[in-house]
Formats: sequence, structure tokens, C-alpha cells
Amino acid sequence: MTQKSVYLNRPWLSSYLPSAPHEIEVPKISVTEAFNQATEKWKDKTALMFYGRKISYKELREKVDRLATAFADLGVKKGDRIAVLLLNSPEYIIASYAAFKLGAVVTAVSPVYVSSEIKHQLEDAGVETIVCQDILYEAVEKTGIKFKNVILTNISESLPKLTKFVGKTILSAVYQKMAAPAPEILAREGFHKLVDLIKKYPPNPPKVDIGPEDLITLPYTGGTTGQPKGVMLSHGNVMASVAIYKAANMFLEDGNETIIGLMPFYHAGGQFNAVFYSILCGYKISILTTPEPDELLYTITNQKATFFISAPSLYEKLKDYEKTDRVNWQKFKIITSGGDALNEYTARDWEVRTGTKLHEVYGMTEFVCLSHCVPLGKVKIGSVGTPMPGVLAAIADQDKDEFIPIGELGELVVHGPLVTKGYWKNPQATKDSEAIIDGMTWWRTGDLASMDEEGYFFIYDRKRDLIKYKGLRVYAREVEEIIKSHPKIKEVGVVGVKDIKVGQNVKAFVVLESDARGNLSEEDIREYCKDKMASYKIPKIVEFVGEIPKTDIGKVSRRDLREEEEAQK
Repeated sequence: MTQKSVYLNRPWLSSYLPSAPHEIEVPKISVTEAFNQATEKWKDKTALMFYGRKISYKELREKVDRLATAFADLGVKKGDRIAVLLLNSPEYIIASYAAFKLGAVVTAVSPVYVSSEIKHQLEDAGVETIVCQDILYEAVEKTGIKFKNVILTNISESLPKLTKFVGKTILSAVYQKMAAPAPEILAREGFHKLVDLIKKYPPNPPKVDIGPEDLITLPYTGGTTGQPKGVMLSHGNVMASVAIYKAANMFLEDGNETIIGLMPFYHAGGQFNAVFYSILCGYKISILTTPEPDELLYTITNQKATFFISAPSLYEKLKDYEKTDRVNWQKFKIITSGGDALNEYTARDWEVRTGTKLHEVYGMTEFVCLSHCVPLGKVKIGSVGTPMPGVLAAIADQDKDEFIPIGELGELVVHGPLVTKGYWKNPQATKDSEAIIDGMTWWRTGDLASMDEEGYFFIYDRKRDLIKYKGLRVYAREVEEIIKSHPKIKEVGVVGVKDIKVGQNVKAFVVLESDARGNLSEEDIREYCKDKMASYKIPKIVEFVGEIPKTDIGKVSRRDLREEEEAQK
């Protein structure tokens, strides 16, 4: 059997649940049309729960249509990019679907980004309209970008009237320190309150012809290195992803599940599970803005959640948390771990503590979200599972466009209708990510992996030097360049250091200029980084060294740094 036929024969099919189809049919409709169908079919069911505030599918549809009408009146049209800089909230979902209705493209911005990071994304995407949390607007204003429309919203706008006072308390400490802009800002030209727009406009958005090939979102990711790039995702990509995930999990019932919306909505995992999959399947989403363990455990029980997904760092925390047993975890239909590698000890300790298995999933922004998952009850510790129905995956040579044998380590490549159209305004990066093997185009993931005889895939390492802290991506080169800009720093190398609680901590090896030795501390370097990068990217560990190992062409050898770090343990 040739290497090609090994993968194309899909050995993983024998591991599928009996209910899972081997092939899928993707509806040839837009996400907007699917949303209209879902909100009509389940109009009397609860769509969103937000700290006691219920929003039915009927009410959600009306709010979306009203805001879409407002957007159209403000000049938003098909193909325009709209930035959404919001915390997890009903407004995130309402604003997203309002944009989708007009054929606009949503580019989600991380709430923890600093101004320079926000500026790069919004300028690259060509954003003229932004929907922004009021407490996050200061960082946007510092970019100096002139927008046609700035639409502000407050976290309390969807809270029950009797509990609006908790609007401040549901925010984590980092957000509590931020202040909303003065009310006078709304007098500026182009500034609006989201809640006012929804009240003012009727639910009559214009009819827009939207097809599967039209773009729907433009999330930004660094892929494996460098400045973040826009990932072009179409309505067809999203509809395929929903159909694929449904096919892999037929035990989840449309219109009859409750999930906890705690993964950040700006992240691929949070956006897919809450904004797309759950809404289009008629689930109830209990949204948590900045979940603390007690609030999370209470919400799971109070809302009778049936399906749970989170990052490994949360399971690592909960497995040792004193109140975790307040939840009967065995009532969940499935508990899923994604966004980062799941440590073997975390998985085993979790099962001992709760009597349930964690089912790993794998994916990337370039696939909308997921390409692989562990079939229910068929966990292999250390494996991200099998390709889902409708997805082909293989192991290819890292440098050549050819497959390698089962069991050998190579680069994971994926083919299917969920794969991105490519990177925004960056055809070379798109070309570099593609492998053409026997006439088929595969997407190179940048992950080193292997496949066993049963079609289960195992991820071993990043192809390059991506660091993952609590599931968030940190690019070593970006951190190095910012630290290197300090006038007292001569050289720097950045790597990830394994930490079971967070995945990896960012560590910087720093060579100081001769006149700075003894005069610049670790804390000085962290302070220098604070207004230049998101907090999770700032090195948790700084080690001063005499020299940085280099490759034969003078580049920082991060591999040598990692090996030196491991040797010290």
C-alpha cells in the first residue's frame, strides 16, 4: 500500500461512533440564512443566559435585525471589515450576526491587546467601523486610527435590571481598573451607543445576497511566527465546520443542549463553539465574562449544562480545587479539552477526581476551529483523536511535498471544506502553508505529529517556536524584538518553559550592554514591556546570560536555549 493510499483510505473510520457518518453534506447556504432558520425554529427557546438575564432566540433575532438595520444606515456594506473588541457578552453575538447580515466581515480583537497590537490588526484589515467595550476604548483611541463609526457598549446593558450593580463585580481585577470614557465622547461625530442603536432602528435590515464563498470573519493569527496575519474564512468554511462537528457528535441534540460560554469569544475556540456552532444548533449558551471557579461551578449546576469545553489550564486548576466536587461531572454528555496540549498527568488526575475522561480536540484558526476530536469514550491518552467526518489528514515530510509512513514523525497536513481560503493580502504566506501532493492541496499546520495504525493522531511539538500560555499564542520573535529595543539590552532569546499549570511560561535569556550590568533588573525589563505587548506575552522568567547561542548563520538558536533549560532541571 502506498503512503498516499494509507491516508486516503482513512484508517480512523473504524474508530468512529456507529452514529457518525463517513461522509458529510455541507448545506449550500450562508451563515446568515442558517441563523434565520435557527432563530425561527427555536424562537421560543432560550438562546443566551447572562447572569440571570434570559434572551430567547426570538429576541436575539430582533436585536440582530435592529442592529443590522443601524449598521446599514451608518454605511456598512457587504465586504466591509468590522472590528469587534468585546468581552464575552450577548452584545458580542448580536454585533457579529448584525455584521454577517450585511455581508460584512468581522475581525475579532483580543481585549488584552495593547494599542500597537490593535493598530496593526485594524490597519491591516482596513477597518472603518468598530464595536468596542467602553472600558477598552482607551487603547483603541491611542492607535490614532480615524474611524467612520465607533459603537460603544457597557457590560451592564444585557444584565437583569435588578442586578445591574453586579456589572462591575463580574469583571476580573484587570478590567475593574479600567474606566469607561466620559459620556461626552458620544457627542463626537460617528460615535454611538450600541443599546441606543438597537432601540432606535426597526428590525428591517436590507436583503443582501451572500454566498458560501463570501468572507465572514478575518481572525488574526501568527500561524507559527511573525506579525499576526488575517485568516480569510468564508460562510462555506463555517457551515462546513458546523456540519463536520455535528457529524462527529451525533449524541448532541439540536435545540436541547446547554453549554457554558467561558472560552474567549475572540478566540477560535470560543467563537466557533458559542457564536457559530451552538447558535446554529439551537443550544442555550450561559455566558461568563471573566469566570472565576466558584461562579463557573455554580453556573454549571444552576444551568444544568450538558456539554463542556475548555483549555487544559482550567482542568489543571479544577482538579485540585476544593469545591470541584460540587458539580456532578458525570452528568455531562462529553467534556472536551482544546486550545493547547493536554498534559497526561492532568488527564489522569482529572479522571480520578471526577470519574470522567477528558476528550481532546485539535484545530487551528485556519480551520475555523477544529479538524480532529476524540470519539466519545474512545480516549487514548496523549492523542488529539481522529480527523472528523469530511476531513482528511496525513503526515507529510516537513520540507518536501510527500507523505511519510505511519508511525513516523512529520508535519500534520489537513484537507477539507473547513480549510481557510488563505491569508489576507499575503499570497506568499498562503503558498508557504500549502503542500501539493498528487494533485491535492493540503494545509501545513506547522505541528509535528504522527498517526498510529488506528488513525489516531499525536501532536509532539511546534514546527517552529510558538509558545502557548493558557492556550494563548506567544511568538518568540515578537517578544525578542520588543525586548531588544531596550537601549540597555544587547541580545535576547525567548523560549517557552513547560509549566503544568499554564502550559508554557515565557522565558527570556538576556545579554545586557556592558554599562547596564548590575543596573537593570528582571522587573525593569517586565516594566519596559508593559505598554508594548499584551500581559500574557511578557516574560514570566528573565535570566541574564553572557551570550546567546547562535546558528551557523548568526540566528538565535532557540533549540539550544531549550536544551540548556532542560539540562538545568
